[in-house]
Amino acid sequence: MDISKPCRRCLLSEMNDASKMDLVKKGIEDLPEIDRADEKVYGERLSKCRLCDNLLSGTCLSCGCYVEIRAAIKKGRCPEKKW
Repeated sequence: MDISKPCRRCLLSEMNDASKMDLVKKGIEDLPEIDRADEKVYGERLSKCRLCDNLLSGTCLSCGCYVEIRAAIKKGRCPEKKW
């Protein structure tokens, strides 16, 4: 029996969970282009999420969102006010 711990500092794109990653990709693709953060902002936001104690397996423990979707939203805000 394999009992693996959740990854504390992983984004969904770095894990082997295709169903969740497909959900995240679809969520980002469904955002109108005008509402998407540019790649630089998106990367900076995810860098800060990776360092946050509230990240657990790609999910924000403060609000329950998938951080990769929240970071992709131009007007998205971190619930911990880190970005």
